[in-house]
Amino acid sequence: MYQPLLPVKLNYNDITKDELESEAVPMNESKIRQYLAKQQIDSFFMAKRENIRFTSGWTGDDSYLLLTQDQGFFLTDPRYTEQAEIELPDYSIINWRLPGKTVGDTIAALTAKLGLKSIAFEDDYLTYGMYFDLNQKAAATFKRAGGVIDALRVVKSPQEIQYLKIACDIACRAFERIIKDIRVGVTEKELAAKLALYMVEEGADTQPYGNILISGKKTSLLHGIPGKKAIEYGDFVLLDYGCQYNGYLSDMTRTVVVGKPTAKQKEVYDYTKQSLEAAEAITQAGVSTKRFYPESLKPLQGTEYGPLTYDKIGHSIGLTVHEEPLLAETYDEILQPNTVLTIEPGIYMPNWGGVRIEDQVLVTATGYENMISIPHELIVL
Repeated sequence: MYQPLLPVKLNYNDITKDELESEAVPMNESKIRQYLAKQQIDSFFMAKRENIRFTSGWTGDDSYLLLTQDQGFFLTDPRYTEQAEIELPDYSIINWRLPGKTVGDTIAALTAKLGLKSIAFEDDYLTYGMYFDLNQKAAATFKRAGGVIDALRVVKSPQEIQYLKIACDIACRAFERIIKDIRVGVTEKELAAKLALYMVEEGADTQPYGNILISGKKTSLLHGIPGKKAIEYGDFVLLDYGCQYNGYLSDMTRTVVVGKPTAKQKEVYDYTKQSLEAAEAITQAGVSTKRFYPESLKPLQGTEYGPLTYDKIGHSIGLTVHEEPLLAETYDEILQPNTVLTIEPGIYMPNWGGVRIEDQVLVTATGYENMISIPHELIVL
């Protein structure tokens, strides 16, 4: 059994005022305002939920945000106005959903009232319909700023790192519970449902995302969906899953075997383990993301397994599961300290099965810290 990285308090009545304040979602308005000042842009209009949360701390849905150098305007509908007044006391809360009105009408009115001449927007996220509406109605110049906030989210603050560690700890606790339930005759769906429950019981947010729990020949599917298939003797069972803690995510994969493993299963598992550890060995600030996949292939040289891999073997993670940079040869990004990555090589053999092992790591100046405490060795159930 492993030692938890950080304690998870399930009874929030026992949390002190200082601890409660430390549980607050990080807010990063100052980083956005620095960007606006540098680019000489009057305001930033946001629609991407994760960027709004990163900027303001908002935890709900139906949200748009207009940030200027000295004010913040939060647009939502009547379902969320009370929550917004509680969570965002420093923002002006505006109900945009009035009869016959659009978000563009509200932004146009604010633009005129505040005398805004330029608005940065997420051109990589906004729909054409919304952009057309905004551009037609607001008397301002719209500046493309897609990816700007996403890039600011790459390097994590100490508070964000704490949340990510807790999310990983919760996932590891859930793993210790779910492996006791994996046995012949239980279906993938049953196990996936229990796994989700265990994470909530261990302290996760109650907003799950698409966890993968598949078995047998299905384990060759990189993103297989849990189904009615029952676990059979000799099956690989692949668990690729995670949870949220204060909005921040964990992502881990372990592949276990039910019953005595065959020589082939042991071989494929061992090569996957070697690939993971080879990729992790080069992890540190200053390394390019394009190096990871070739490094993971080195243990497979001279074997049949090199062509049975996938060239994207990891990604950054934070408020969303798959953030950039990606660990792939097509991405040449230099890792920075306090970036959090997943590293997840696998071997996938159609009509036979596959193995993937995934850790979530914190990049440091001299190496990395593994947030996942479950060992790499093959677990036989």
